Amino acid sequence: QYGWSGYGDKAYVSHVLRYYPIGRSFMSEGDAAIVAVAQTQIGNEGGLKYCEWYGYSYRVEWCAIFVSWCADQCGYLDAGILPKELNVIPYVEWFRERDQWQYMDYEPSPGDLIFYDWESDGLADHVGIVERVEDGVIYSIEGNAGDLCIENSHSLGAAPVYGFGLPAY
Repeated sequence: QYGWSGYGDKAYVSHVLRYYPIGRSFMSEGDAAIVAVAQTQIGNEGGLKYCEWYGYSYRVEWCAIFVSWCADQCGYLDAGILPKELNVIPYVEWFRERDQWQYMDYEPSPGDLIFYDWESDGLADHVGIVERVEDGVIYSIEGNAGDLCIENSHSLGAAPVYGFGLPAY
């Protein structure tokens, strides 16, 4: 009767859901929540679960969809912290438009998104979630890496790392 313009909290659902356990974390823990959700998915194969969540009844390239799915489990899509994306390049553009982008020489934090340029053509073509950084090595969780959800690692500041998106958790 009143509509969204007259009352209430548009992000009510995500605000309530942050108190419910997801995987090994609670949504109120900010950047730790997306990492914890991603960790629960390690070993999943094929990506159909994520593709179906996005709206496909068949498998498509799913690294960006996986990140969006993890963000949705934390209420970050509803809160506007991360967008729902199908492809990698729109993710990069989204972060750049908001001045939330860093290039490969940046030391990321858990929950940052890591972008890769596998083809060395100056364009990002894969995305994952930074899990941690230890001794100059970035550990990330990625969907659609050999059609699996895996933990991956790369040296800090080295190719094929392209850059990082820094969500405002």
